[in-house]
Parts: sequence; C-alpha cells; structure tokens
Amino acid sequence: MIVSLEHVSKYYGAELILKDITTSVQDKDRIGLVGPNGEGKSTLLNMIAAGLDYEEGEITLSSGATIGYLRQNSGLSNGRSIQEEMRSVFSDLLALGEEVEQLHQQMALHHDEPELLEKLTALYSQKQALFEQREGYSIDVKINMILSGMGFANYDRNTITDNLSGGEKTRLAIAQLLLREPNLLILDEPTNHLDFKTLGWLEEYLQSYKGALLVVSHDRYFLDHLVNKIWEIERCTLSEYNGNYSSYVKQKKERVERQLKEYEMQQQQIASMEDFVARNLVRATTSKMAKSRRNALERMERIEKPQLWSKKASFSFEYGEEPVKDVLHAEGMAISVGLGENRKTLCQNLDIDVLRGEKIAFIGPNGVGKSSLLKALMGLIPCEYRRLDWGRKVKISYYDQENRQLSPEKRAIDEIWDRFPAMVETEVRNILGRVLLSGEDVYKEVGQLSGGERAKVAFAVMMLERGNVLVMDEPTNHLDIASKEMLEDALDSFTGTLIMVSHDRYLLNKIPTKIIEMHPSGLEIYNGRYDYYLEHRREPEVKAPEKNEASKENAQKYHRSKQERAHQVAVQKRIALLEKMTEENESLVEELTAQMALPDVASDYQKVEEICQKIEELKKQNEAYSEEWLLLCEDLD
Repeated sequence: MIVSLEHVSKYYGAELILKDITTSVQDKDRIGLVGPNGEGKSTLLNMIAAGLDYEEGEITLSSGATIGYLRQNSGLSNGRSIQEEMRSVFSDLLALGEEVEQLHQQMALHHDEPELLEKLTALYSQKQALFEQREGYSIDVKINMILSGMGFANYDRNTITDNLSGGEKTRLAIAQLLLREPNLLILDEPTNHLDFKTLGWLEEYLQSYKGALLVVSHDRYFLDHLVNKIWEIERCTLSEYNGNYSSYVKQKKERVERQLKEYEMQQQQIASMEDFVARNLVRATTSKMAKSRRNALERMERIEKPQLWSKKASFSFEYGEEPVKDVLHAEGMAISVGLGENRKTLCQNLDIDVLRGEKIAFIGPNGVGKSSLLKALMGLIPCEYRRLDWGRKVKISYYDQENRQLSPEKRAIDEIWDRFPAMVETEVRNILGRVLLSGEDVYKEVGQLSGGERAKVAFAVMMLERGNVLVMDEPTNHLDIASKEMLEDALDSFTGTLIMVSHDRYLLNKIPTKIIEMHPSGLEIYNGRYDYYLEHRREPEVKAPEKNEASKENAQKYHRSKQERAHQVAVQKRIALLEKMTEENESLVEELTAQMALPDVASDYQKVEEICQKIEELKKQNEAYSEEWLLLCEDLD
C-alpha cells in the first residue's frame, strides 16, 4: 500500500466538495479518475500529492513512498536547458560519480604512499560499487530513451526550456517524472499535447511502469488501454469500479438501474407501511401492530435515490436526397501555406476517392496539412490539383474545429435564426435545447460561450442543414465525455458520407470505415478503424545507429521487447480478472450466509446442507484463485 484515505471530507467554506472518502492506492494499481468537471478530481489529487488541507479523516503515506504529480497544463520552465533538467533528477547520483572520479585521481597521485593508497582504494571500491548498484553508468541511456520516446529525439539538448512551447514544456515535465520513477505517478490530463506516436510510446511505457498510476484523462482510448480500476467522483462521493473505462461505463449503467429498482421497491414498501399505520394506529385491535410497523419504518435503512443519467445533448444528422455513388474524386492535390518566398508545401501527390456512405478519417502528424486539406476540398482555400470533382446532388455540411463559420458577435439564437428565417422562435429554442443550450444562454453572444457551447451551436446548424456529406475537423475537441458519446452515436447511425480529421482515438476506433494517413509525400490508406491501422501501419525504415557492447548491455536493462510487454499486459489483465472473480465469490458467500439465518431456511436441514456445500465450493475456488494470483504477482515482479 502506498497511500490510504480514511473517511476524508473536504470543504471550501461552507460548500462540501468531497464526502467521507475511504480508499487506497496499492503498489501495482492502475487507476483512472473520472467525473464531471467541478466535482473535485483536482482537489483529491492535490490532497494526495501536495498535502492540501482537509477537514475530516486521515490520509496516510507509506514510509519511504514517493509521489510524482503532473498538474494539468503544467510544464518545465526555469531557465535551465533540456539536458540540465533531465540530469537534475540524478543530482545525488552524479555527485557520487564525481566523488568516485576524484578518488580515482587521488589514487593516481598517491600511488607511492601504501597506507594512504590502501585507504583510498578501499573507499573507491565502496563508492564505485554503490554507483554501479544504483546504475549510475546508465544515466545517459535512461535520459536518451525517455526523451526520444517523448518526442525530443531531434532536439538540441542545450535548448533552454523557457524557449519551448507550452505543449513541449508539458512533454518535458512528463519525461522528467518518468525518470524520477516515483512509487505513485499522478498524471492530470497527460495526453493533451501528445501526437499519436508519442501517445503510443507513453501507453506502452506506462503499462510496464514499476510503480502505481493515478490518471485523470478525457482520452477514453488511453484509459481503456492503461487502467484496470476506475475511481468516479460524483455528488461529492467516490465509487470504485474494477476494469477499464469501457467496463466502467457498462458497470455504472447496470449499477444505477439496479439501485433504481431497489429504491422504487422500497418506496412502494414504505408507502404501504405508512398507509397501514395511518389506517390502523387509532384502532384498538390493530394499534399494537401499527406501532410495530411505525417503529420498523423508523429503523429502516433508506436507500438513496440513485443519480440518474444527467441530461445529455441529443445529436442526429439526417438528409433528404441521396448523392451519386462517386461522392468525390481528387487527383494530384498539393497543400501549401504562405506566399511568395515563404510558401511551403505541406503535402503533395494526394489522390482521393470517396464513395457514398463511406466514413473516412484523415490522420497524420501535426503540421502535415489535414485541416487545410478539408478546406481545400471545399474550395475555402486555394490549392493545386490535376482534378477535383464533387458528385452530383452532394450537399456538404462543414464543422470547423475553431468554429470560424459562426459569427462571434451574434447571439446564439440569431446564429440559427438568420440561417433559417422561416423557423419560429419555439423551433429555434427547441433545436438549441437539444444541444443543452437553454434559458438565458440562448441570448448570449457566440463569442461569450464556452468552447463546448460554441461547438454545440455549430452542430445545431449542421443538423438543420441536412447535408448528405458531413465534413468535420476535430469534432470532439471541445466536448465533455457525455457529449462525445452522444455525437459518436449520431455519427454511427448517420447513413450518409463522413469525411473527418480527428485525434480522438476512441472515436477513430468506433466510426470510420477507412483511415487515411497523410505524409508530406502522399497518403497511406487503411480499410479499417484505428486498431486495424495500428496493426497494419507501414512505418519508414530507419537504420538504427551502431552501439558498442557496453551501451547495448545498459540499454537492455530499460528496453523490454514487445513480446515481454504483451506478456506483462496479459498477466495484469488476468490478475484483475482473478481479483474480480474473488470479490464476486466473497459477495456470494455473504449472501448465502445471510440466507442461512432466515427462519424458513434455518429450520430446513436439507437447504442448510446445500448452502453449506455451495459456500465450501466458493471458498475452494477462491483458494485456487489466490494461489494463481500469487504466482502471477511473482511473475510481474
């Protein structure tokens, strides 16, 4: 156990933020922390990692345990170079290395003084053994591996961190935390500034991380591939779910539905008992029974009405007229930016064919021209091409990731009304209400709305446009998870043609029928979704530099083969399954034990015998699960 929380509550003034939180982080935990914005996720992280004060309960950190914490949108910027920042992690070890080198020099100076040389040699041997034990000779190997993985392979290591972009500073902060190797690594939205390649590397690295992980992220694909437990904060309380994000969504729905049924049944029972008390309390013959029911009501542990799924945005994209089969044909396209001497070609040799009903996603590195391609296809920016034809009866509806198609100075209601003047006010308000924009918010200027609200206004416009071809640039960027899921459902059921650019891997793994990867020199086409792309992608061959034997030996300590990583992931999944099955069996044992206490069961010897036999079988199963669990844990270690 690394850290435990016992009945912890936190207030800001009189407002309760977190209530009676009891949980713990174990040595190998992989935890995803989820919940609506403003529910206290960052507060909880600050209490665990930064010692933020709390009013009730106790937080205990195990002796010697270390915590590394990456705050959202934080980064390194303190006047030091990239190399200095990375080597600062090993400052004590580097000092020890300098001490070893100084002792070596002193031994050379005093080689003709036997007694002093003997003392120096003994001390040198001691210090050098400690330096080797702590892997001091592999410091640069570690730094190079982590920096390369986090996208700094081609950076000048003498670059001052103040001169980096915000995203680069965040990536560097993650790299430094990985080098520190704390027992508990806490990451708040670590994927915000990472491209696909860096994301993939970070996921793979964290899957085999020696310590525990606690991650806040809106990247559902990241959570699905990394965590085996979900903490959800909702209405000030914390609930735990075993499994990844997709498993949590399913369990949460089942839990709410089950609790709602239990609540409704109890409410019926309470109403019946209260009615009996009201009708019989004053009657002499039934007064005693009524008082008994009343006492039972007072003692009854009331089931709290569950939090029903909050109202979600409703999206649907429909159209009237079908286009021809060949929706788009483009040959020899080239995307460029800038003018005159500053003109730069981002990508070229682009040949694109889109058929009716296809759902295509363009992906590729930042700066390759994905967004520009969408605009060029629609004639919003100039481009070079041999041929560019849209099919007959094509009606395009376009979503811009910056929502530039909206007028910042217009009110939200007017943004709709001016485009569709035949609508009455009630209809305009209804369409905005479907995307959760209601009340006084509909009279706000578009420029005053949040990014998510502006996106929803844009989607409302698209729903009314009834385009049979949707062109979307990063459609999920500004949406919360609930809205993302509703948009995905709408795009999944859309029978028209979809052309989009996205970095949302969960979306890319659910919607496209084809993924097209853009490179400066052309396109690579994959007839499947994101997981298919990962399995079949074609990477350029890069000749690895030759390494001397010492470097190879040091590098092997930190590089695991894909087979080893895959084996470790499989072991971790099996451990999680064993824990889940053990927990389910323990719950069954508790239920069966409670059944034996019931009068009608306790008096039936045969029923008691059957229940005892079942309990014994469950206990034997758990013993077998426990033995396998221990063996697998040893395998991981």
